Amino acid sequence: MGEKDITEKILEDYNDIFSDIVNVLLFDGEQRVHENSLVNVAVHSQYKDDKDKLHEQERDVAKYWKERDIEIALYGIENQTEIERRMPLRIFGYEGASYRMQFDKKKVAPVITLVLYFGTEKRWNSSRNLKDLIEIPEDLEHYVNDIHVNIFEVAWLSKEQIDKFTSDFRIVANFFANKRKNRDYVPDDKTTIKHVDELLKLLSAMTGDYRYNKILANREEVKNMCDVAQRLEDRGMQKGLQQGRSEGLIEGGNQMIYSLVQDKIISSEIGAQRLGITVEKLKANMVNTGFKYPDNEE
Repeated sequence: MGEKDITEKILEDYNDIFSDIVNVLLFDGEQRVHENSLVNVAVHSQYKDDKDKLHEQERDVAKYWKERDIEIALYGIENQTEIERRMPLRIFGYEGASYRMQFDKKKVAPVITLVLYFGTEKRWNSSRNLKDLIEIPEDLEHYVNDIHVNIFEVAWLSKEQIDKFTSDFRIVANFFANKRKNRDYVPDDKTTIKHVDELLKLLSAMTGDYRYNKILANREEVKNMCDVAQRLEDRGMQKGLQQGRSEGLIEGGNQMIYSLVQDKIISSEIGAQRLGITVEKLKANMVNTGFKYPDNEE
């Protein structure tokens, strides 16, 4: 399982995050699904291929929404960082397995899947319906069942939608929305982070910027994304200073050799050998940095 999948699942598996995503994306922010009404459900299911070989499929996150022990719906969340052309086939398999699990139940709860697309470079431009992927003879069109995929493009959510989130997912959505508009976006969200570890790991995996992961060493001091930005800046300055010291030592050593050659304490051949360059290069470097190349060695 990839790191991106793991980090997305860890954050979204929290009931406050899961219910918040459902309430905003399906109910326009109305607090319909409460976190204490969610119950985890198995995410693994099996299917046989055309050669009768058994395979296992795994959903990202799935939960039953219950009220007074009555199952109202089964929600599933799938995460995508890239566009998947055959997404309708995957969702058809997941939802079919979820309905099969309810085969012996008196009341069958509806199965609803939300696909969260975290891409920032381009919008989801692929199939959202199963029939788009099937070549159907004209006289069979009426008999082929379709399935529609609910794609939510996180980076393209409006500010009004993002402001309706009440959990850490508001911070996530705000981050990706700003990242889409500006690649060099510096996090400036002052919202307090509840699940610091999981949120930073998600950002690290989803952006490929592992500086977020390194911040976790002192995560107790991280309160919001402004703190995160400050940490990133501090790490950058520290790295720059270390690099500067290193480069300064190298340049200082070079200038010591230039001085020795200039004062004829060592020959230009020895100086060039110590620096690992040619005599011609040594002469050019000395002149460029203000040293005088010995006349008797020109």
